Amino acid sequence: MPNQPFTTTISFSPRAPRSVGRARHAFRADADAWGIPEDTADTAELLLSELLTNACRYAKYPPGRDISATWTLTPTAGLLRIEVSDANRRLPKPRQATADDEAGRGLELLTALATTWSTDVRPFGIGKTVWVELKLPTELAATTGPGRSSG
Repeated sequence: MPNQPFTTTISFSPRAPRSVGRARHAFRADADAWGIPEDTADTAELLLSELLTNACRYAKYPPGRDISATWTLTPTAGLLRIEVSDANRRLPKPRQATADDEAGRGLELLTALATTWSTDVRPFGIGKTVWVELKLPTELAATTGPGRSSG
């Protein structure tokens, strides 16, 4: 298997109602093609959806700016990284959700499910990138990638 990472990046308007669903569909197609185990793909898809939904819902950005989502499989490291970038500089902040709140648990979800996550300020001060990483199971990392079977 080649040592280079496999990457997909998509950009879309945050105001388009089906953008998050389209991104999930594109990710799932790559996850299947790359042989990512189903449980890892399910977790990654949930985290991608959370990151994109938050970017669409909470990031205030100038008209005409798109949101981008990138997912990268690095077979040699057994690592899947998902990044969502928007043009808003405001970094996400954890908040205490009450039992009745319908929102406010996204960062808890990232902490609970991702191997690690963080934020980066984008170059030239135009927004941020929120990213998560998921470690593939060790026995599968060596056999995962385009054209490979995980089982």
